Amino acid sequence: MNTSVNFEVENFEQDVIERSRVTPVLVDFWAEWCGPCKILGPVLERLAARQTGRWELRKLDTERFPEVAASYGIRSIPNVKLFVDGKVTQEFVGALPEASVEAWLAKALPPQHQKLLENVEALMHEGRTDEAREFLERIVSEDASDEHARALLGLTLSWSHPDRAAALVDGIHEASPDGMMARAVKTIGRLLAIHRNEVVLPEGEPKEMYRLAIDELARGELDRALELFITILRDHRTYDDDGGRIACLAIFAYLGEDHPVTRKRRREFSNALYA
Repeated sequence: MNTSVNFEVENFEQDVIERSRVTPVLVDFWAEWCGPCKILGPVLERLAARQTGRWELRKLDTERFPEVAASYGIRSIPNVKLFVDGKVTQEFVGALPEASVEAWLAKALPPQHQKLLENVEALMHEGRTDEAREFLERIVSEDASDEHARALLGLTLSWSHPDRAAALVDGIHEASPDGMMARAVKTIGRLLAIHRNEVVLPEGEPKEMYRLAIDELARGELDRALELFITILRDHRTYDDDGGRIACLAIFAYLGEDHPVTRKRRREFSNALYA
C-alpha cells in the first residue's frame, strides 16, 4: 500500500458521501485477509495518483465497518463502487488488471466539468451569455476534447465570431449527443452570412419574409425571427431546402427547451410542421 497517502475511510458519511458531492469518490471495499484485495489495492492507488483531480480513492476495511459493507450489499471482495453526489453510480467486483480498471473508469466517471457545465447552461438560460462564455473558454482550454463545452461555446460565439464558432464544432458528429447544437452553430453561421450578403438566397415568393426573419435573427430578436420562420415553414416548406424548419431548430437549440421563447413557439412550430 502507498504509505505516503492515507486512503482509509475514517468517517464514511464525511469521507465518501459528502465528499462525492464535490468530486467522484471511488470506494475500495477490502479486508486484510483478502488476497485479491492486495493485488487490486495498489492498482487503484496508482490510478488515483495518475488521475488526481478527476476522482478520489477511499479504501473501506469491511472488518472495521461491517454495517456500512452490509448496507451496500457487499458479499465478496474486492468490491469497488463509484459514488457521485452521494450515490453509487457504477461498480465492479474482483481484481481486474490495471488496463481494465482504467478503461472502466473512462466509461464510469461523469464528464470532468459536468457541474460547471450545468452552471453554464443555467447562465445561458438566464441570458448571461458573457459569463457563460468565460467559463466555457476555461473548460475548452483545459480539455479541447470536451464536445459539449465546445458546442456550447460555439453557440455563444455564433453572432460575434461565427468563423471560430464553426471551427469549435468541426468534427462533432451529427449523431453525437451534441450534434444538434453543432448543427445549430453551422445554421446560424450560414444565416448570418446571408445577412451580410455573403450567401445568395434562392428566388421565390417567401424570399423577402425569409430575409426579414434573418435580419431579426441577426439583431437577436429571436421570438420575432421564430414567428417569421414558422410562417415560412407552414406556407413554403421547401424554400431554401427546408430552411424555415432548420432555422427554427437552430434557435431552439440555442435557447434551450426550457426557455420561455422556446416554450411559447414550440407548439406553433409543431403545428406548422405537420400542417
